[in-house]
Amino acid sequence: MDFTAADKLMAELEQRRHTPLEVSPSEPLYVGVDLGTAYIVVVVVNAAKEPVACAMRFAQVVKDGLVVDYSGGMRIVRELTQELEERLGRKLEKAAIAVPPGTSERDCATHRYVVEGAGYQVTALLDEPTAANSVLNVRDGAIVDIGGGTTGISVLEKGKVVYVADEPTGGTHVSLVLAGNYDITFEEAEDLKKDAARQKEILPVVRPVVEKMASIVKRHIESRNVSALYLVGGTCCLEGMEGVIEKYTGVPTFKPANPFLVTPLGIALNCRD
Repeated sequence: MDFTAADKLMAELEQRRHTPLEVSPSEPLYVGVDLGTAYIVVVVVNAAKEPVACAMRFAQVVKDGLVVDYSGGMRIVRELTQELEERLGRKLEKAAIAVPPGTSERDCATHRYVVEGAGYQVTALLDEPTAANSVLNVRDGAIVDIGGGTTGISVLEKGKVVYVADEPTGGTHVSLVLAGNYDITFEEAEDLKKDAARQKEILPVVRPVVEKMASIVKRHIESRNVSALYLVGGTCCLEGMEGVIEKYTGVPTFKPANPFLVTPLGIALNCRD
């Protein structure tokens, strides 16, 4: 899989976190809101599908893919939106959202209410691995979206989604293991997990959690002819975890340069008029 185009988009989005793209007073802008277990991310793109701006904040308003703090989520989305509107000098009105595969209609509605309560018109709702594929453009294989709370799988054949699944186990479990092993707080474990200089050190510590994720994937794809796995989601930033998953599943496993922002950008790319 050639991630050149995806990696270029992700590099542009990283740049837009600090320096928004200039926009005219009238050009259409589209927003993707990702209500994650560990982070809420808001991404803005233009009509040419170029990243325009991005803002994020650590938040624990979602657990295992379900909103558990409605008012807190709405407040953070509103504050991130106001931050972006001030930087862009534009009102943001339309947004797309995404949920883990298999989310019930009731829980989908809760995600929608959070974003609508922050002032948006929600124009699209999709599952997270499908959103990620708007960036990756995988035709055959399985996209595995490992966020803070869940591991989601979307199997594609000839560009069409033929199977989706989602189970608890994600980055939160990695942080809990690190907190226990190093006798530190959960917040300190979150920081340790993201420390690039120590990732080779911590991978053996959290390997059982990564193998648990791999077992989920293996169980859902074992009856299907899956030729490759493509990892996205913040947890997949952990250096070397793709090797652990490949060894456990026996399926070639790949990830883009920045797996964290793939799904938020894909959500924004699905926003429409």
